Amino acid sequence: MGNICRSPTAEGFLRQQLLGIPEGGEYTVDSAGTHRYHLGCSPDPRAVEEAARFGVDISTLRARQVAPEDFQRFDLILAMDELNLSTLSRMAPASAGARLALLMDFAGMGAGQEVPDPYYGSRSDFVLMCELLDRATRAMLPLLGPESEPRD
Repeated sequence: MGNICRSPTAEGFLRQQLLGIPEGGEYTVDSAGTHRYHLGCSPDPRAVEEAARFGVDISTLRARQVAPEDFQRFDLILAMDELNLSTLSRMAPASAGARLALLMDFAGMGAGQEVPDPYYGSRSDFVLMCELLDRATRAMLPLLGPESEPRD
């Protein structure tokens, strides 16, 4: 929603995963919120701290809102939950080229799984968020192309 917890953390995890594949630099990864709550703000310090425990640095990212051109700029736009997926569907212009989906659909946990918003929660909620994002972004790699297996 506000692009300071789940989305920037997912961006960081996916960027980290892409470093491990030969064509990883060919992908553009970005995050944005469906609302204007925190425009220009850094990710939540709890998200920064927990992502760092996984070796992922999101400290330099800044919140932005989804823009109409994003629906043409990107092939795939991933939402963290059904509410944001619904909001993205309403925001998408008629000419949108991007496919919309839930990120967790790629994690092999069954359709409709969500990444719970940890914002009002405790450290354990941020741990769970990172565990889910790590799992989902790792599961995406084989789907990105024939050469997308991680290097040793």
